[in-house]
Amino acid sequence: MGSLGQLPIWGSKPCIMGIDEAGRGPVLGPMVYGCLYCASSYQKTLSTLQFADSKTLKEEKREELFEELKTNESIGWAVDVIDPRDLSAKMLKKNKINLNEISHNSAIGLVRKTLDLGVLLTEVYVDTVGDPEKYRVKLSEIFPAIKFVVAKKADSLYPVVSGASIVAKVTRDRALRDWVLDESAENMQRNFGSGYPGDPETKAWLDNHKHAVFGFPTLVRFSWGTCNAYSKDSVDVVWEADADEDESNGRASKRQVKLTDIGFTGVKRKSEDIESSGKGRCKFFQARKLELLAQF
Repeated sequence: MGSLGQLPIWGSKPCIMGIDEAGRGPVLGPMVYGCLYCASSYQKTLSTLQFADSKTLKEEKREELFEELKTNESIGWAVDVIDPRDLSAKMLKKNKINLNEISHNSAIGLVRKTLDLGVLLTEVYVDTVGDPEKYRVKLSEIFPAIKFVVAKKADSLYPVVSGASIVAKVTRDRALRDWVLDESAENMQRNFGSGYPGDPETKAWLDNHKHAVFGFPTLVRFSWGTCNAYSKDSVDVVWEADADEDESNGRASKRQVKLTDIGFTGVKRKSEDIESSGKGRCKFFQARKLELLAQF
């Protein structure tokens, strides 16, 4: 998403870029990285466009500025929207990818896409994630032809980063506001608040939307420590491979809870067609059109 698509007429001249993120801390919704770039000669004009750290602006003002920069032919922009499921999957996989690395990779991807378009980036300003100097060295080693400035509160110091902050924040706000819940449970609600762990409305939503077997809806970053407190009554899942390994090592496997004990009932199926269609099965399987595989 963004203006990436064709090289702007000013793109072959020296250009600057700002990079910032929105939604790093929330337990709900995507994390969004945004960038804004323009010709170096446009910097003075850029400083007059009232861009500021998006957190200091009201929502109406952020929306207004975002619409203005979208129509400004002297500005290019792009976003990388990282789905909450991707965040959790990367952070919980065997070879874990932490949030800082995910953030770095997103910023690197935005720079690379802009360069691939043909834009002559000579300076890039980045709001830091982790140690500023280590981050700067990392970026410089990947893109040696570009001068990187990595700083804390860069969105308050450099207008080009302030613009990127607005791009990221408005994109995330819209994504959360327009989020389509995949789950089909009848009691699903949208009053999830800001998505931040300390928000009472978010806390209440998490408590009301947990499932003993399937956990949280896909809107939730279930790898967040915040979710642990809501998972005390969850059912332990023991995979067959793990159980076999435990038995072979002489260890007793965990007690498995029967699905019938928590409200799931078996349904006799008359044919393979009914079985594979998912009819009569939990809504989780129906919604995802999951089929029963008898053979592998």
